[in-house]
Amino acid sequence: MPKASSLPDFSLFLSILHTLENIKAPYMIIGAFAATIYGITRTTYDIDIVVDLNETHIQKLVAAYPLPRYYADADQMRTSIQKGIMFNIIDSSRGEKADLVPLSMDTRYRQAFQHRIRQSIDLPNSEPFVVWCARPEDVIVGKLMAWSEGQSRRHETDIYEMLTYIYLNIDPTLSVSFDENYVTSQAAGISQQVAELWQTIQSAANQASQNQ
Repeated sequence: MPKASSLPDFSLFLSILHTLENIKAPYMIIGAFAATIYGITRTTYDIDIVVDLNETHIQKLVAAYPLPRYYADADQMRTSIQKGIMFNIIDSSRGEKADLVPLSMDTRYRQAFQHRIRQSIDLPNSEPFVVWCARPEDVIVGKLMAWSEGQSRRHETDIYEMLTYIYLNIDPTLSVSFDENYVTSQAAGISQQVAELWQTIQSAANQASQNQ
């Protein structure tokens, strides 16, 4: 669970998550913020939200964020869904922008979307509440994919911290359900280099958890 004291102001994202829940629009939190739910300690300023919107959802989302304070354009949403590109909602009074990712943007999102799970988050100045989140296996696979594109140490560290969190059994339900074989299979499908990285991180996290 993210530590409220270490996070920036996520007022707009928090509002959008509540709105998506209220209008019953299918969504899923992915990326670094999802990883904070599963044990990473670094502060992230991004919440990546994948959405699967129909026309009713679009109309309700636009109605929830009206002009002049907000920019939430129905035509932009429809075009983004059709072309598989991100769209945004802007709060002009606070200078905040939230990017939403249509499910159509990447076919690889669909498998993760089918396995999304409910998780509790605790954001600054708000009561904890339950959201739809990618399961830890799919967050790790997403980070392995991102690592394969730029080999950022940030992704390696995030995966290591998530695995250590799981191996330490801090959340017993999560630890019992975690499917390492799934991640191993997906890593091998990305590349041999990614498969080797995954094995190295597994070994290091396992060793660290045993020394705790």
